[in-house]
Amino acid sequence: MHISQLFDQDAKQLSNLVSLLEKEQASLVDMDIDAIEHILDEKSTLIQNIAETSKSRHAALAKAGFDADENGMANWIRAHERDHSAWEKFQTNLEKAKELNRVNGQVINQHFKRNQQAINQLQGKPANNNAGLYGANGQTSSMNHSRGVLSV
Repeated sequence: MHISQLFDQDAKQLSNLVSLLEKEQASLVDMDIDAIEHILDEKSTLIQNIAETSKSRHAALAKAGFDADENGMANWIRAHERDHSAWEKFQTNLEKAKELNRVNGQVINQHFKRNQQAINQLQGKPANNNAGLYGANGQTSSMNHSRGVLSV
């Protein structure tokens, strides 16, 4: 396959990944487990396809005398006077995918923390809200100090 065809395929797959990450984010916010499971399977397949296409594109670039990386792709585009807007869109989508993935990871982490707190409460473990706070005596402090009842 020619470099331009591989690039077009990569760009389409990356655009599909961005859409999928957006769906994943909405499903994470809605806590739609069935949708998340389906998206994870689809995302895994798509990422494998992107990796294979990217590897083929990098090999084709090297065979054509360019660096086998994204700098080589940028140089190939300049050398062949190809439409630079497609490359710019590719780079924008790549950054968007990275950001969506980062945010989705944060949403997952928040769900995990909330679930862990609920499990701890069910198990009767104290909440660890003051972790890392120290009192004047150098010991960790707790908001749940028990106070004796005074009788008058």
